[in-house]
Amino acid sequence: MDLSNLKPAKGWTKNRKRVGRGEGSGRGGTSTRGHKGAKSRSGYKRQYGYEGGQMPLARRIPKYGFKNPNRKEYIGVNLDVLQSLAEIKGISEINPGVLIENGIAARTDLVKILGRGELKNKLEVTAHAFSNSAINAIEAKGGKTNKIQ
Repeated sequence: MDLSNLKPAKGWTKNRKRVGRGEGSGRGGTSTRGHKGAKSRSGYKRQYGYEGGQMPLARRIPKYGFKNPNRKEYIGVNLDVLQSLAEIKGISEINPGVLIENGIAARTDLVKILGRGELKNKLEVTAHAFSNSAINAIEAKGGKTNKIQ
């Protein structure tokens, strides 16, 4: 083997037609892009939802309802989850930090305690919000609820 007989591996090259290399090539002039318009220009990128200047579907259809920009999204944690956490870890005080450490909530989440399940232990629970049934169940076992503002 020497430099005179080097060639690429089989299947490595594609037999492409080179465009924009003069009229004699059969692909000169407009370089297969047609005449005028956005798609014929360099730098053209298809914009999602663009319909060539026609009013896009997303703007034609009627809108309804209301999206509250100030909505607070809570992560719901039920009493049975708190009970199992208290049994496994042997803790009596539960706060968002404990829930974050155990992968139940993320650091930026707001936590709401919900009333599904049954408590067997006396717990002191700190969270951003509580359902009435959760408050009643926690206080019935002699526990305490602390609301974070």
